[in-house]
Amino acid sequence: MVEKATYQKIEALNYEEAFQQLESVLKSLEVGDQNLEIALEMYERGQLLIQRCMSLLDTAELRVRQISAGGLVEFDAMNTGSQ
Repeated sequence: MVEKATYQKIEALNYEEAFQQLESVLKSLEVGDQNLEIALEMYERGQLLIQRCMSLLDTAELRVRQISAGGLVEFDAMNTGSQ
């Protein structure tokens, strides 16, 4: 079971930390050895962790799009100039 003392503020987590905590929550819920109230708290935290991961991925995708200025560059197109 995930102990409350180990919880960090979700907004402060990077992607890897949030994903690792999400995996931990899921494993604990799958075992099912907690009472209903704890399970509901864990489920709620899992939902918040999913939202955090999705937000970070959306931000990363936006950065990639901005860097590539108008769209993603095909890998093959990048290699044709170097041969």
